[in-house]
Amino acid sequence: MKHNFGAGPCILPQEVFQKASQAVLNFNDTGLSILEISHRSKEFEGVIAETESLVRELLSVPLGYSILFLQGGASTQFAMAPMNLLPEGSKAAYLDTGTWASKAIKEAKRIGQVTVVASSNDANYTYVPKDYEIPTDAAYFHYTSNNTIFGTEIFETPASVVPIVSDMSSDILSRKIKVSDYGLIYAGAQKNMGPAGVTLVIVKDELLGKTGRTLPSIFDYQSHIAAGSMYNTPPVYSIFVSMLNLRWLKKKGGIDVIEQENIIKSRTLYDEIERNPLFKGTAITEDRSRMNVTFVTENKAHETAFLDLAKERELIGLKGHRSVGGFRASIYNALSITGVNALVDAMQEFEEKNT
Repeated sequence: MKHNFGAGPCILPQEVFQKASQAVLNFNDTGLSILEISHRSKEFEGVIAETESLVRELLSVPLGYSILFLQGGASTQFAMAPMNLLPEGSKAAYLDTGTWASKAIKEAKRIGQVTVVASSNDANYTYVPKDYEIPTDAAYFHYTSNNTIFGTEIFETPASVVPIVSDMSSDILSRKIKVSDYGLIYAGAQKNMGPAGVTLVIVKDELLGKTGRTLPSIFDYQSHIAAGSMYNTPPVYSIFVSMLNLRWLKKKGGIDVIEQENIIKSRTLYDEIERNPLFKGTAITEDRSRMNVTFVTENKAHETAFLDLAKERELIGLKGHRSVGGFRASIYNALSITGVNALVDAMQEFEEKNT
C-alpha cells in the first residue's frame, strides 16, 4: 500500500476519489459529466451552495463574512489582499516566516507600503519570531499560519488591534480557529480542502470598499461576492471535489475530531525523530508544524539510502524542499495514522541496518 506524504497537491480520502470519478462519467444521474455541466445550472448551484454551507459550518464562520471560491491560488491572493484592504497612502504589516510569506511581502510592496515586523530568515526560517510589535496605524497585519517548506506553524492568533490577514493554505480545516479574529483568510485548496484549482477566501464584509482605488473587477472581492463566486466561470470540478471532501470531514466529526487525529499523527512522528539517533528535526520544538514534518539525517551520507528504503516501502513524496534538504513528511487530514506508523517503521528499520 502506498502512503502519500507529498506536500501538495494533497492526499484525499479514497471515498472522495470514488465519488468524484463516478461524477466524471455521470453526475447525479444527469447523463452529463461534472466536467461539462453548466456552472449556471441548478445542479451546480446546489454544489456551490452546499460547499459554502459546509465551510461556514465546519469553521463556524459568523455572519458578516463572505465565503468565496476563486481561481489563481494563494499566489493571486498575495496581490488581491492588499489591492482590496490597503488604502492609498497607508501601510500594511507583514511577518516573514518563510518562502510564501516572503512572496506575499514582495507582491504587497507592488501595491503599497509594507513594514516587515520580524523575520526568521536569519536562521533559515527554522523558528517563528515572537517578540515583535504590530504598528497600530497599519491597515492590516499579514502572516502565513503554516510554512510547508520549513516545517513551522503558528497555532495562536497574534494579538493585534488592526485587522489580521492570514494565508492558511496548508493548515486550513486541520485545527480549530476563531474566524472572527480575522479580517481575511485565504487558502489554496490543495492541502486539506480539495484539489488544486480553487482558492477559499473568507473576508469580513465591512473591510471592503475603503481603499480609495478603482480595481479591475476580476480583482475586486466585492465583484465576486455580488456574483456568488461566479463573476467568471468557476473551477467547477475543484469545487465539487472540495464539497465531497468537506462532507467526509463533517462525517468524521468535524474539526474537533480531525485536530485530535492530527495531534496524534504529528506527535507519533516527532517522537520517533527525537528517539532515533540517525535523524533530527529542522524546526525548533515549540514551532513544529503538525502538517509538514521536516527532518534530516545526522549523517548526510545516509540521506539517499533512506530515500531508497522509503521508495521500497512505498512511502511517497518524502524528499525535502531544495532550500532545506533532507525529508518532509506532509501529514494532511486524509493521511491516516497507518501511514505515519509505516514511516516510523521504516525509520526504525533504517536504524537497525545502520547502527
